[in-house]
Amino acid sequence: MFWNIFINGLEALYMLIIVLMTIQAIFNIRLRLFIWEEPEQALLNSAPTIYREPSLSFTIMLPARHEEEVYRDTIQKVYDLNYPRKLVQIMAICREDDTGTIAEARAKINELRDPNVQLVIFNDKPINKPHGLNLALRVATGDIVTIFDAEDEPHPDILQIINTTYLNEKVDVVQSGVQLMNHNTKWFCFLNVLEYFFWFKSSLHFFANVGMTPLGGNTVFVRRDLMQRLGGWDETCLTEDADLGIRLCLSGARVRIIYDDEFVTKEETPHTIEQFIKQRTRWNQGFIQILFRGRWLKLDTFQRRMLALYVLILPEVQAFFTLMIPVSIVMFFFVKLPVWMAMLTFMPFYCFILAMFIDLAGLHEFVKVHHRKWSWKEALILLLAFMPYQILLGIGALRATYRFLKGTSNWEKTAHIGQHRGNAPAHS
Repeated sequence: MFWNIFINGLEALYMLIIVLMTIQAIFNIRLRLFIWEEPEQALLNSAPTIYREPSLSFTIMLPARHEEEVYRDTIQKVYDLNYPRKLVQIMAICREDDTGTIAEARAKINELRDPNVQLVIFNDKPINKPHGLNLALRVATGDIVTIFDAEDEPHPDILQIINTTYLNEKVDVVQSGVQLMNHNTKWFCFLNVLEYFFWFKSSLHFFANVGMTPLGGNTVFVRRDLMQRLGGWDETCLTEDADLGIRLCLSGARVRIIYDDEFVTKEETPHTIEQFIKQRTRWNQGFIQILFRGRWLKLDTFQRRMLALYVLILPEVQAFFTLMIPVSIVMFFFVKLPVWMAMLTFMPFYCFILAMFIDLAGLHEFVKVHHRKWSWKEALILLLAFMPYQILLGIGALRATYRFLKGTSNWEKTAHIGQHRGNAPAHS
């Protein structure tokens, strides 16, 4: 009798997990397709087609660490933006011990000979991106502050777009699109590129519509006086961008999302599996930090708090579902379930298949809008990579959870080699 009760309890627990997995999968699909639910919603992504006279000034922060291969080109690309140079302050931010990147920055700044292009060097701790940003914020002069990462390739008209948006609309924050571009350099790059594609093009609009927006780490534009009132970025958080998004929502800031395929900031995927897992570990661990600090509990509506909770617990959910894979295999082969239960256990699998075809459609859209050639071979690689990619995400989540419990919180930097610039190499 005791054994029967134990087995029934396990079956009930297993079915509850299956239901939760199904709900999570359906909600994730809804996020990815939100912008296409109604035709008029697609207009939310549109950038202005007629630019207003440049009047707002910008401070562009370029934090970098060990970015010798890409930094000089990035400074040049930012300097060449189509906007009056007298209205643009560019701040290259490096730590004193990073002599290679500093040398690249100095060489480019000496070449440009423009007093508005400056080098900020710091020698104190913590050694991380938000600390450098806060130091630069103290001497920023622009009406609007923004960040581009060391490998970024912003569109030449991005400041025109942001200036026009601020002048036309009553907004405090504008998050413009960021897009990984090297979709076919490694097998996992296909899914990584599409994550960004759906996140910036669709999911962020859902978050902004609810009023709880986890911002990206760059190409986000904020009024300088608002940033200073908030005290800048949290230097103890591994995902200072998501933390900033929650604090901006708490402050009542008006957030605008723009993702226009033509005007995205181009980036590259991590170039190795190890780099990819470390990047995801840092992001996931940062979400765990924000979760336990509890600022999100101060959001003013239940819907916003629940959405914040969903975003922040996603690392633990991914880690748990990864651990469930071997359990599901054992249950499938060794546990006899009633027919209705057995049918219900297939629901996550159906969502899994649907998500694969949504990614396939996303790949078709991505290559179309970026004027690349469609390849059925690449489509096949995407489908074959789908499950291994979920395992990589799970490993990153498990590693983040382990590091958090262990108390390890050092900044694991993602290396950049400029794969998104020029002709991307073939997949491997």
